[in-house]
Amino acid sequence: MTAQPLPAVFVGHGSPMNALEDNAYTRAWAELGAAIPRPRAVLAISAHWYVAGSRVTAGTAPRTIHDFGNFPPALHQFAYPAPGDPALAARVHELLAPTPVADDASWGLDHGAWSVLCHVFPAADVPVVQLSIDDRLTPAAHYELAKRLAPLRDEGVLIVGTGNVVHNLDVFRGGAGSGPPGWAARFEERIQAAVAADDVRTLVDAPEHAPDAALAVPDIDHYLPLLYVAATRRAGDSIAFPTKGVEFGAISMLSVRFG
Repeated sequence: MTAQPLPAVFVGHGSPMNALEDNAYTRAWAELGAAIPRPRAVLAISAHWYVAGSRVTAGTAPRTIHDFGNFPPALHQFAYPAPGDPALAARVHELLAPTPVADDASWGLDHGAWSVLCHVFPAADVPVVQLSIDDRLTPAAHYELAKRLAPLRDEGVLIVGTGNVVHNLDVFRGGAGSGPPGWAARFEERIQAAVAADDVRTLVDAPEHAPDAALAVPDIDHYLPLLYVAATRRAGDSIAFPTKGVEFGAISMLSVRFG
C-alpha cells in the first residue's frame, strides 16, 4: 500500500511522431512523470489494443510494437524496453474476476502506450502491463468493469489510459489550418466539462448519443480509455487537464489527471 493514492491519467496521445518530438504535449507528459510519486508499475489501457475479450500482457519483457505505417525509419526503429510485471498481470486477473482475463504472450506495448510513456518515464525503468479493451462491451459496461481496477491506485500502480476523445481520420488534414472545426471543439469542450462536473452519465453516453458524436467519435476505440481512467476517480481527487486542443482538425489532445 502506498502512503497516498497514485493519480490516474488519461492522455490524448495523438500522432506516434510525438515519441520523437519536443512539443507542448510531450513536455507536459514529461512534467507529469517528474511531478508524481514514482510508481512501482504502470497499467496501460491503449486504444490500439481493441480486441474480443479482456487480455493482459503477462511476460517479463514486452516488445515494442510498431503498429503503423508510412512514418520515418527512426520511428519504426524506436524501442521502449520497459520490463513487464507478471505479478501485476495476476492482480488484474484477481480484480476483474469473474470476468475472464487471458494472459497474452504475443502482444507488447503498442504506440498508444510507448509514445507517451517514453516521455513520462524516459529511462523505461518502470514496469508496464497493458490491458486490452474488449470490443464486445458497451461504454457503460466498460465503465463498470474499470471501476474494479481502482484499488491499484493504492498499490503503487499508475493507471494510464491513452486515446483521443475526438478521433476521426476520415477528415484528418495536414498543416495548421484555421483552427479546429466547430464539431470537434464542441465535443472536446463537452467532455472536459463532464469530467470537471463528475458527470458520469454524459461521459458514458457521449460517444453514442451526444451532439457531434457521429463526427467526433465515428469509432469508439479511442474514446474508451478515458472511461477506464474516469472509473477509478474517487471523492477528493484533484482534477487537472495537462493538455488540450484539436490537432489536424480531427484529433483531440485533451488529457486528464485525477489526483
